Amino acid sequence: MDQMKKVAPYKYVIEKHGDMNVDAVIFADDILLPKIVEDKSFEQLVNVASLPGIVGKAVAMPDIHWGYGFPVGGVAAFDYESGIVSPGGVGFDINCGVRLHLTNLDIKSIQNKIENVVSTLFDMIPAGVGLSGNVKLSKSEMRRVSEEGAKFVVNYLNFGDEKELESIESFGVINGADFDAVSEKAYDRGRDQLGTVGSGNHFVEVGYVEQVVRKDIAEKWGLREGQVTVLIHSGSRGFGHQICEDYIRVALRWCEKNRVKLKDNQLAFMKMGTQEAQNYISAMKSAINYAFSNRLIIAHYCKKALVKALGITESELGWTLLYDVAHNTAKIETHRINGKERKVVVHRKGATRAFPKNHPELPQKYRDVGQPVIIPGDMGRYSYVLVASENSMEESFGSTCHGAGRSMSRSKAIKVARGRDISSELRKRGIIVKARERHLLAEEMSEAYKDVYDVVRVCENAGLSLIVAKLVPVGVIKG
Repeated sequence: MDQMKKVAPYKYVIEKHGDMNVDAVIFADDILLPKIVEDKSFEQLVNVASLPGIVGKAVAMPDIHWGYGFPVGGVAAFDYESGIVSPGGVGFDINCGVRLHLTNLDIKSIQNKIENVVSTLFDMIPAGVGLSGNVKLSKSEMRRVSEEGAKFVVNYLNFGDEKELESIESFGVINGADFDAVSEKAYDRGRDQLGTVGSGNHFVEVGYVEQVVRKDIAEKWGLREGQVTVLIHSGSRGFGHQICEDYIRVALRWCEKNRVKLKDNQLAFMKMGTQEAQNYISAMKSAINYAFSNRLIIAHYCKKALVKALGITESELGWTLLYDVAHNTAKIETHRINGKERKVVVHRKGATRAFPKNHPELPQKYRDVGQPVIIPGDMGRYSYVLVASENSMEESFGSTCHGAGRSMSRSKAIKVARGRDISSELRKRGIIVKARERHLLAEEMSEAYKDVYDVVRVCENAGLSLIVAKLVPVGVIKG
């Protein structure tokens, strides 16, 4: 902690020392920094800065908290040829991410129907640990989902709309996925989980735009105050979890075989260019494509549920995808580092890609403004729509925060909530919540998280992303 220096109003640096290969940079303010220091996640960031082949700097977003090996909210880039790839730097829920749909509806028109909306969503969308969905895949179909992503789901499984694909990060498919790199156990866990939400902090949330901050961008994107929205937060389910489990073991064996001394076994890695690294990347890409497909299918059932619960047509509902963006990935990108273009593997663990206007990887519709960034808060407060800032490329490898970030462990949250009825508390605030497991509401209560406004405010002031609109929930389903 003594080595942490404030170098700008919202930026702290732990300069390279000891066996660190680069500086560690933390974006925070006087509100968030004490929480980061208390949970010691900055120590994990220092460990990341010591890994071989890391370039530029190790970066922590303001929602950083303790994670598996790498801190959640961490970003690190490794040289494509001489660097490494680490399963812990991506996490267990590969491509945990969010998608935001906009509707034609005004919140006032559905205020007295929220209870029915939530019940219908809960009935139609499986939410919870290990639950199966309505889509059962053969092995050949699972291969195509893994390797072709959302496009296969739209064109061959008949979910969603092809127009949606340009509003998904990387157009809904990461090329180079290889289903042969996926274990039989991962296939078994994932073959019947498409279209399911999962548990933990995953959810489907009906809300509305409470405030538009940047009207010019909001108008271009079709956002308006009072507009009903649907926010979906889910990932690659058991499929991605098993891939991570499998390749953590591979990484540990690789490090042992090559006599690598690890500060923390959870930081186990494989050197780029090895067969082990290639296999992990191919399997991880399969999970990324699966997660994009999962959220697309969840959205399909959300639309059906809203039409049914509200007694309206799909045309009256309107259903526009603003954006679908990933959180937990390792992606091969080109960045300018120390004045030179370098091909790198950018690990974003609990961090959102945030590419600014004119970036060649953005679809034409967002090229003149920048990438939409969806930042979910907790179920009792609010979420935000941001736009990527040009500074993000230099400051954070084109990345920003991913959510509120936990401020207490799940076990502590359950203790704090003992004797309380979280569902009733939320209902009094106008938020209807249904969860399959009662304890989950305690684990996910607002007090268990940082205030997401504090997080997005730091990102804005640090020049990583800018606030476009604020969303508030009225109905939520969770596992």
